[in-house]
Amino acid sequence: MTDTTAVPEPTPEQAALFARVRRMMLIAGMTSALAVAVVLIAVGYRLYRGEGSPSSASSDITAALPKGARIVSTGVAGDRLLVTLDVGGATEIRAFDAKTLKPAGSLKFVSEP
Repeated sequence: MTDTTAVPEPTPEQAALFARVRRMMLIAGMTSALAVAVVLIAVGYRLYRGEGSPSSASSDITAALPKGARIVSTGVAGDRLLVTLDVGGATEIRAFDAKTLKPAGSLKFVSEP
């Protein structure tokens, strides 16, 4: 009732081919595992590096403007928060660190007489 035909032994060429395919599959599997490990390490590093989260910084900061100054525009450039002011006809740009909100510098523009 059952057909028990014997499977012929592979020829030496076939055995060499099977060994080669196994080796290539092992290399491909190890490369894939290494790639997944690198991605997981990179994600873990970004999540747990020691910079602290932006939400832990105090967000209640008051910046004093010169009398009569008016905010013209705001913007973000890299890791800086930029505020453009109009101070009595002169334009001034103040930069703040985006994470700590501490002043990082200012740039004033005045008209030549």
